[in-house]
Amino acid sequence: MLLLREEQILEKVQEATKLVGEELGERKGSYAAGGKKSNLFDGLTFDLAKPFTIGKQLTVEEIKDKLRKALAEKGLKDIKFEFGIASFGKSGIENYFERQSENFAAYYENTENKSFVTPLTAPSGSAGENLAPNEVLIVVVPNVESQALQSLKWRIIMSGLFTIIIISAFYLTVRTMIRQKKLGEIKNDFINNMTHEFKTPIATISLAVDAMRNEKVQQDREKLGYFSGIIKEENQRMNRQVETILKASQLEKQEVDLNLKPVHVHEVIKDVVDNFALQLDSKNGKVELQLNAQNDLIAADEVHFSNLVNNLVDNAVKYAKDNIPPLIKLSTQSNSKKFIMRIEDNGIGMSRDTVKRIFERFYRAHTGNVHNVKGFGLGLSYVKTMVEAHDGDIKAESILGKGSTFTVELPLKKS
Repeated sequence: MLLLREEQILEKVQEATKLVGEELGERKGSYAAGGKKSNLFDGLTFDLAKPFTIGKQLTVEEIKDKLRKALAEKGLKDIKFEFGIASFGKSGIENYFERQSENFAAYYENTENKSFVTPLTAPSGSAGENLAPNEVLIVVVPNVESQALQSLKWRIIMSGLFTIIIISAFYLTVRTMIRQKKLGEIKNDFINNMTHEFKTPIATISLAVDAMRNEKVQQDREKLGYFSGIIKEENQRMNRQVETILKASQLEKQEVDLNLKPVHVHEVIKDVVDNFALQLDSKNGKVELQLNAQNDLIAADEVHFSNLVNNLVDNAVKYAKDNIPPLIKLSTQSNSKKFIMRIEDNGIGMSRDTVKRIFERFYRAHTGNVHNVKGFGLGLSYVKTMVEAHDGDIKAESILGKGSTFTVELPLKKS
């Protein structure tokens, strides 16, 4: 496009130069009043008409205006140019530039600039034919390439803009396809997990109901209480699972309102750890508490914050190694502005790719068997949402096979 534009500019400048040359040639063919005065025949006086050169008849500005007008008619209104009019004597000694624009000499000597030459010839049959000196009009156009580029500036910008739009549309299309594929996989995993999570309590309830229909069981109050307790426990378990899904839906719609009030984090941590005592005892595990924070008072929703800590500890217990007692180190510290909680475990750990996605909704780190660890993949997503809702920050670090560490930073309550 640039090369084509250069050719167009040069062609139009040549045409404009030729038109101005023809116009000046016609002017040259006429006789201008003035010249020598002679006394002939009894004192009668008349003017001997003498053809003048264009250089003597017109000023630099007048010639420049003619060139500028001709170039504008050719669509080159803003083109830069310089010109000169050279006069040639018969002997060659009288050759010189009669008129030239300010920068003509410098541009004319530069061979990289394009020059256009047209003779200023009086029309055939005119009064000035063969009488006036030979003259040529020389027009020089400097930096044709840069001027062509300048004239195409908006086209190039628009072309670049459309190219960016096309590339962006292609990128968004591919990204959307990948996300849809990813969402499809997440949906299938979620349905599989949910089916498994609901199937187990339903099967247990069904077995308990069948057992209670037995006449011997019906006559034994102790067994009836045992099986009814199982039904109640499994029903509560299903209810908690439904509540988990509903909470995730509410968080996604941002419908959860936090009831912020002063909370001592150390008290919450102790209560949560006490709730996991039985699970840890069954695996011979333990929690090492290092509550070193001098200030543990934050503004938080007590229920959601307790769930936050519970999910982190539960995650550490769930992903413990087989046949190795879980060891959870929970430490705290504080500075002038932040409360920092760190939960470290000796579990199975995570790969780098898993660490990047661990806070995504419904994402679960698989360990070979998709159902070997219970859950919907909502726990850490909930944790991150709650930490951010409390104006805090959370980050995960992990080494596959060695364990994981979660660090939570929350702003201290202002006094």
